[in-house]
Amino acid sequence: MRATQRLTAPRGALLVIDVQEKLLAAIPDRERLVANAVRLIRGAKILDVPSWGSEQYPEGLGSTVAAIADLIPERCSKLTFHCCATARILEQLYGRHIRHVTLAGIEAHVCVAQTALELLDLGFRVQIPADAVASRHDSDQKFALRRLENAGATISTTEAVLFEWCETADRPEFKAISGLVKERT
Repeated sequence: MRATQRLTAPRGALLVIDVQEKLLAAIPDRERLVANAVRLIRGAKILDVPSWGSEQYPEGLGSTVAAIADLIPERCSKLTFHCCATARILEQLYGRHIRHVTLAGIEAHVCVAQTALELLDLGFRVQIPADAVASRHDSDQKFALRRLENAGATISTTEAVLFEWCETADRPEFKAISGLVKERT
């Protein structure tokens, strides 16, 4: 795949990583993160982009926050930091012939970064909306995104992802996607 290839809905997927109660409590801008993750999930549903979620050690870190859990009721539980050790996620990606994955969630420098690097190694294109990932410390997020971009991930924004998935203003879903964009936090 070319680095300039657009990341469109038909071959894309969304993976929302570890937006759990105890982890989220330590995130400074948690409202923005949750709002943008929710907008991505809702946009994915509108455009028929498959969406999955993960939870890191839910027995200790709690469940996914309700706003996201309601939209992604089935989430994979994991102990590894990256999601690629979860067979169900890889089965879904390969089974649906997904070529690129958009990642949202926490923490940018741990689970999101390790998942992105694993996906890149497996040959997937990876897109990370910077406003839909977070870490406890700004410097961790900043350097994680820099590292991931240098590794080949596309760093973007929630709005850019939604419009890139939509592709054109003349498709029937455009009005709904435009409405999500206007909800900007």
